[in-house]
Amino acid sequence: VQLQASGGGLVQAGGSLRLSCAASGRTFSINNIAWFRQAPGKGREFVARITWSADSTNYADSVKGRFTISRDNAKNTVYLQMNSLKPEDTAVYNCEADARPGIYWGQGTQVTVSS
Repeated sequence: VQLQASGGGLVQAGGSLRLSCAASGRTFSINNIAWFRQAPGKGREFVARITWSADSTNYADSVKGRFTISRDNAKNTVYLQMNSLKPEDTAVYNCEADARPGIYWGQGTQVTVSS
């Protein structure tokens, strides 16, 4: 499984961004895809997860009500719509695929929210 994360950038507080995670290869083996983030000097933080069938999602408390994870079946792409962004959302965002038999990562995309 190969993952390509994109869509990061610089945005003002209160703004929006949409991240994309395009999956290719053995996509039939994917169980779910999650977004994680890591801010400078901090550990990796779970953000959101969606099952590959798109019938279940879950979110970190810090992003509930502001972020939405979704999947485009035709494009094998998972999106993370981020609204009402805050400076504390600044981090490198990466997507992870939980697949059979392993875990796969994209290359990460930088999100910077200015105050």
